[in-house]
Amino acid sequence: MKHTLQQVFHSGKFVTGFSIFVAILLIVIIYPLIITDPPLRIIGQGTFFEPGIYVNVYDSISSPHYTLNLDDAAAKRIASKLGEDDRIAIKDWLVAVGIPESEIDTTDTAKLLDQWVNNYDPATRISGMTNATRNYYIRLNNSLKGLLSTDGVSIAVANPETAVLEETSTIVQSDYVNVNQVANVRVLPLGTDNFGRDVLTELVEATRVSLQIGFVAGVIATLIGLTLGLLSGYVGGFVDDIIMFITNLFTVIPSFVLLILISFSIGQDRRGPVTIAIVIGFTSWVWTTRAVRSQVISLRNRDHVNLSKLSGHSLVHIIVTDIFPYIASYVVMALILQISSGILVEAGLSILGLGPRTTDVPTLGLMMNWAMIYQAHILGKWWAYFPVIVTIALIAFSMNLMNTGLDQVFNPALRD
Repeated sequence: MKHTLQQVFHSGKFVTGFSIFVAILLIVIIYPLIITDPPLRIIGQGTFFEPGIYVNVYDSISSPHYTLNLDDAAAKRIASKLGEDDRIAIKDWLVAVGIPESEIDTTDTAKLLDQWVNNYDPATRISGMTNATRNYYIRLNNSLKGLLSTDGVSIAVANPETAVLEETSTIVQSDYVNVNQVANVRVLPLGTDNFGRDVLTELVEATRVSLQIGFVAGVIATLIGLTLGLLSGYVGGFVDDIIMFITNLFTVIPSFVLLILISFSIGQDRRGPVTIAIVIGFTSWVWTTRAVRSQVISLRNRDHVNLSKLSGHSLVHIIVTDIFPYIASYVVMALILQISSGILVEAGLSILGLGPRTTDVPTLGLMMNWAMIYQAHILGKWWAYFPVIVTIALIAFSMNLMNTGLDQVFNPALRD
């Protein structure tokens, strides 16, 4: 065993895949110990907040202010509210209302805004303009008000006796606060999803649940395939005919179609992660059975097996002692592939809306389903779906690397 493990961990592919998989497991285990928020808790009153550091505005006003004279501060402020796409959109509007294109310079912010203020009218109807585009211009106009202003912002409170607003302080454009002195700061490395939930916290929990689903489904499929393959390959005869008939029947019927029918018949309320894992496991054993059977057929007439038969050993003893150790490495590789396949199948089911119930726990497939329903890919909200794709790809990639590494170690035809 020690020599075998040394061989396995001398395989570069196995070590690479194993390292990636262990890193994912460590994140899944350690992150919830540090961030204890429920993964489905709504923290944002809105959808798809961008990744970043969020500072409480109310607390930042009361924090100590520092004056920083930064030359590029105004340019950054303007760029954050008036990007290149917005400048082109303003130019398109001005040209549509009759301003000569030669008089419009999108690089001259002051002149461009002056032309916009003097010509923009939300009531103007331009031929071919959709309501969505018209609403975009209205939002753009609201965000550009006072963009070039150098005046500060007055903070006023109501006098409880006279009910008149009285100015208490002024915040000028050169005022800054130290983020470490603001009471409430929340880091959202992956922003929020369509429900206003922290995507990173949700992603970690979804990865944990998907790994559990893959593990349960993989173990069930491997055990069924191993048992049927051992019996079919060693016993042969009528038993082999019956098992192969059932196997061929499941081979003809596409397993994913069968999964869809079973998941739909179970119903949304009864579809938990374990239920889905069991269903996947009971429909994914076919190729393992056929592969194990072919391995056992090549082993059942070996000399040591015949000697065990002549010694009067039982069927179970022969299978467990004389045959199974020779295919154990293959069974481990089959288990790895079954776990990876279980995760991918769950993701496919959930994208179709046939995965675990959405009010229970998140899975990687459910996160993809939510992002697709709320059109994150169309709106450009990459953080709602791209990290999920990367996570699924890393899990599948790491497991396939481990499987390839094991195959190189245990398959004589592939050894260097």
